[in-house]
Amino acid sequence: MNKLIRDGKVAVLISPGYGAGWSTWNNHTPQILWDPTIVKMVEEGCRPQIFHQYVEDVYPGYVNALGIETLKVVWIPQGTRFHITEYDGHESIVLYDEENWHVA
Repeated sequence: MNKLIRDGKVAVLISPGYGAGWSTWNNHTPQILWDPTIVKMVEEGCRPQIFHQYVEDVYPGYVNALGIETLKVVWIPQGTRFHITEYDGHESIVLYDEENWHVA
């Protein structure tokens, strides 16, 4: 899987706005979580129409693009275990070592 890595950190895309999740609503397409082209588009402040065209071209019929307008790049240290939570479309990242995990 192609990921953008800088200074030992991996770029992860989430949609912190309410309404539609990005990675959680597209979990059948794992690459969408860290697609380097989309990461660069977010960083450069690309217009939503360009995002939509790219997604349509690369992931035809597979991606729910409703969360695209609120995309944010979060940098996570390479090799860190994490998961993305979602409530009403609002996504956030939980790092494995920051969560109170229980073992039965």
